[in-house]
Amino acid sequence: MRASFSGVSRGTERLVFQGRVPESEWERMRAPRQEGAFPGPVKYGYCAVGMVADGPEDLIGRAVFCLNPHESLFLAPVGMLTLLPAALPPKRATLAANMETALNAIWDSGAGPCDRIVVVGAGVVGLLVAALAARLPGAEVTAVDIDPRRRLVAEALGARFATPNDAPGEADVVLHASATADGLNLALSLAGDEATVVEMSWHGAGETPVALGGAFHARRLKLVSSQVGRVSPERRPRWSHARRLAAALELLANDERFDLLIDREIAFEDAPRLLPYIFAPGADALGVALAYA
Repeated sequence: MRASFSGVSRGTERLVFQGRVPESEWERMRAPRQEGAFPGPVKYGYCAVGMVADGPEDLIGRAVFCLNPHESLFLAPVGMLTLLPAALPPKRATLAANMETALNAIWDSGAGPCDRIVVVGAGVVGLLVAALAARLPGAEVTAVDIDPRRRLVAEALGARFATPNDAPGEADVVLHASATADGLNLALSLAGDEATVVEMSWHGAGETPVALGGAFHARRLKLVSSQVGRVSPERRPRWSHARRLAAALELLANDERFDLLIDREIAFEDAPRLLPYIFAPGADALGVALAYA
């Protein structure tokens, strides 16, 4: 396969880059086709899109997605390739793994029509969650972030936008995707009585203080973890990983607004120089795609 683009998953790959994968998670956090071992060096990444250069005759020249690290040319088993829908541009297809994460989280949340839904953390995954939630009939969806520049993208995807100071409370469902302790505690504070709070962030090594001494128990809140490695339990008997990935690609194919989520394109050869800045605290990039000549 010859790569055209690969997507940078800023949350997870920042932790890998910083050496913050806990030793207890070294095996579970291996990328599907990772080379090397934690803490590093490792060949990492899982959002590769490109053309089949050699292989079965019916695949040669076809555009495909593969859970593969960032590299320009590689061998992969045919079973790991998923054909792109005809309407899906290759660069947008790099969002496929993130869309799977968002879809899985919506399933885990139990969100339904007319719910008041709040998403804390308007990064790529959080905005994808907000976009999917906004398609629920009658749902009132708000994306919350400290960066007011995310407002335009959130609103373009059908959600409202708020900063932490004006975020709406009494939510039926809250999904947290900021990967910060402040964000998680805000998510808990915005949930209504007996509501569900879905923790999507992976915090990596270190401590994440959680305020459970206030109204958490009195309000009987439910705190649920969501992780893309397994299909949501209620869907698992019927949904394979392949079916979920195909659904994610179709969702991306049918909505050009998702192009707004990729606001940085970096040439593959410039990645060693530029990615440290992308991973630095306060970096303003939203979604990053590596481009291959």
